[in-house]
Amino acid sequence: MTYFKDLSLPKELLKNLSSLGFEQMTPIQKASIPSILDKKDIIGRAKTGSGKTLAFSLPLILHLKPKQQNPQALIIAPTRELCEQIAGELKNIARYKADVKIITLYGGTSLTQQVASLEKGADVLVGTPGRLLDHFSRETIELKKIKTLILDEADRMLDMGFADDILKIVSNLPKQRQNLLFSATYPENIFKLTSRILNNPITIEIEEQKETLAIEERAYKVENKENALIATLQAFQPNLAIVFCATKVKTNEIS
Repeated sequence: MTYFKDLSLPKELLKNLSSLGFEQMTPIQKASIPSILDKKDIIGRAKTGSGKTLAFSLPLILHLKPKQQNPQALIIAPTRELCEQIAGELKNIARYKADVKIITLYGGTSLTQQVASLEKGADVLVGTPGRLLDHFSRETIELKKIKTLILDEADRMLDMGFADDILKIVSNLPKQRQNLLFSATYPENIFKLTSRILNNPITIEIEEQKETLAIEERAYKVENKENALIATLQAFQPNLAIVFCATKVKTNEIS
């Protein structure tokens, strides 16, 4: 299987995927989506930008039953930016299915507004560990009906010290659920986490293909860096160039 049409997905979903530019699966999607559709627990290792968000978003939306009283899926991610990215992907995939509600929960935004949104119901929660615990301690989220747990960029969350927070959240989830963990690397503490959360997981590793780039490096010792920079740009006349500066002030001066 190489193409999404090979997965025997609903026509409406395939049409939506095509409109989004998704025809051919990436390696992580090809390797993981069939097992996720079969409700298996997954440990997936793939670099950022490999298409792993779609790998878990597609099966999640496909199995989702909108307008349930409580959230059916919980996605935990390390940062606000990643939560927004995941929610955006989910909303795009869900365009073919009516009434799917996705709520993001992270710090730096109004807790009151988040509570107001939660009171109207949600099908999927996407949040950071700290803010999810805030809501749970205030009893503003209900996790007893969660059927799918997804940990995205698990290695980053462990690096940020979220292991205990994640375990606290998971301890309040139903034991009968599907668990998906995605990570770019496999540090030792990942295995300690997976052993306490996942059930007989299938491990999928996508090796990064190394690209040979024709980059030539040159170093010059100069008296005046600004004049040297101008002379270098005039000599090579690049169509595109990146200039790194030590400070914001210097960046503004150079530009």
